[in-house]
Amino acid sequence: MMPLLWKVTFIIFAYMTIWFFIAIAKKRNDVADIAWGPGFIVVALISLIIAGNISHRALIVSSLVLIWGVRLAVHIGNRHLGKPEDARYAKWRKEWGKTFLIRSFLQVFMLQGILLIIVAIPIIMIIVSPPSPITILDILGIVIWLLGFSFETVSDRQLVRFLKRSSGSGEIMTTGLWRYSRHPNYFGEVTLWWGIYFIALSVPNGWLSICGPLMITFLILKVSGIPMLEEAFRDNPDFQQYKQRTSAFIPLPPRKE
Repeated sequence: MMPLLWKVTFIIFAYMTIWFFIAIAKKRNDVADIAWGPGFIVVALISLIIAGNISHRALIVSSLVLIWGVRLAVHIGNRHLGKPEDARYAKWRKEWGKTFLIRSFLQVFMLQGILLIIVAIPIIMIIVSPPSPITILDILGIVIWLLGFSFETVSDRQLVRFLKRSSGSGEIMTTGLWRYSRHPNYFGEVTLWWGIYFIALSVPNGWLSICGPLMITFLILKVSGIPMLEEAFRDNPDFQQYKQRTSAFIPLPPRKE
């Protein structure tokens, strides 16, 4: 496991370095968001190549990662198309000044590479483990993944359609899955990674890979997901009303005002 992990780490750092140079060429660091999903596809592919003895479980998980990674990259790419650099990255570009390049390399691309590897540990453990029969945990994990993927995909599509209709009017999305959660796409993201973890429980010592789903859960709930997004709406009275009646994460019936 450890020799493979070091090889995957080296390749992911090389992968993120390539995206760093793409960011320099395009003058926008938000390409790092596009790199996130395909990075997991790279991890799965390299693990399959190095592992050699490929199990049905490894192929299933690799397929799930491929579907999720491609969809996410296309979604984010379309979201950025024809628009200026994401406000978060534009703010850092201004604040970092002369240290922008080195801080971009380390704090955006290399840090994302490290986080990516941690989240991907369940994938690696599943792929390198010797073949064994499919278990109830595999089936449960696939069901959980499908639930999460459905939430992420449907809520993203609902938001895209809403933004096209509202045309920058400042309205808040409060219908569809967004009626029950302020961040149903993030709920879906976290859920599908816990689905991968349940599949990992079917392989020897798979429980040790819990650092993966815990990391993505922590990032979305406490760091770069919900907190940063809601900070941007701090002074929006409509969002504050929406916030009072709507669950932040887990989809629940709206509270009565």
